[in-house]
Amino acid sequence: MAGSGLTELSTRAREIFRLVVEGYIANGQPVGSRTIAGSGAVGLSPASIRSVLQELQDAGLLAAPHTSAGRMPTEVGLRLFVDGIMQVAEPSAADRAQIERGLAEGGTIEAALAAATLALSDLSAGAGVVMVPRRELRLAQISFVPLGQGRALVVLVGDDGSVENRVIDLPGAANAATLEQAGNYLTARVAGRTLGDALRSIQTEIAGGRSALDQASAALVERGLAVWSRDAAQRPVLVVRGQANLLDEAALGDIERVRQLLDELESAEAIAGVLDAAREADSARIFIGSENRLFSLSGSSVIAAPWHDGDGRVVGVVGVIGPTRLNYARVVPMVDFTAQSLSRIITQDGFTRK
Repeated sequence: MAGSGLTELSTRAREIFRLVVEGYIANGQPVGSRTIAGSGAVGLSPASIRSVLQELQDAGLLAAPHTSAGRMPTEVGLRLFVDGIMQVAEPSAADRAQIERGLAEGGTIEAALAAATLALSDLSAGAGVVMVPRRELRLAQISFVPLGQGRALVVLVGDDGSVENRVIDLPGAANAATLEQAGNYLTARVAGRTLGDALRSIQTEIAGGRSALDQASAALVERGLAVWSRDAAQRPVLVVRGQANLLDEAALGDIERVRQLLDELESAEAIAGVLDAAREADSARIFIGSENRLFSLSGSSVIAAPWHDGDGRVVGVVGVIGPTRLNYARVVPMVDFTAQSLSRIITQDGFTRK
């Protein structure tokens, strides 16, 4: 049975394989022969079930952790299950109501996106994510924090309370006084303006000798604004909610994998690249483990679907990120429903971007 697909699995092997995958998805633990025998679903002895489990393992569909006598699905096995065995139904009325209730509470697209990700994270026990094209941040404050070795952290506070950071190289003559002067100068001039607007205005002021900045401070101001202004149009808005859901009891048994996943979730641009692969899909796409490069180290899965504006153009992507034992049959329709709901409200009155 090496290299088995569904057509090569006997009815008995297919049923035992299904029980192992569904049991693993339910509790995150390997499933043993005694558990399957005790369920009464296949009418076989534990010894007979162990023989089939070994065949499925030899076929590359199951794996046996060293610490357990049970089996768990491999990434190949999960893909086979998702594509050929899993039965997907419509979201339950309760799930639909929770998603729609969250979306209805916000008066802006931003509020709706936050509500969508929160609802998905709550319902899926994963991290909810949504991506939309980047809008330029309107600033309230800018400061520079010295990091040593000729570098500084630029801290930008938006008028919506958001905070963004970026490390930049310092001009040779920059010191603590230079950083403070540059931060005060920028904060006094950027309130309520985008980075692009601020950059053009301040460059004109500096070039005309009207800035009252010394040479080092002027160079620092231009460098900081240029980095962020150039970057702003390239990076998407990414909302992530529910990272704490990834720290459940089963996950704590593999804390290194969880740590890796949390590290990966810090990379907004890389996550956006993964989600972008779902932009042209007709419905939710599933990426399991090493099928996407970003989450290959943590062995995590992504379920994502695009959402559209009133003209049918793709606006963004919404999805769930979590361990490979995500409840795919339940999460896939939830993601699709959320994408459809976002597509619907994007054209309704009252949902305007600010």
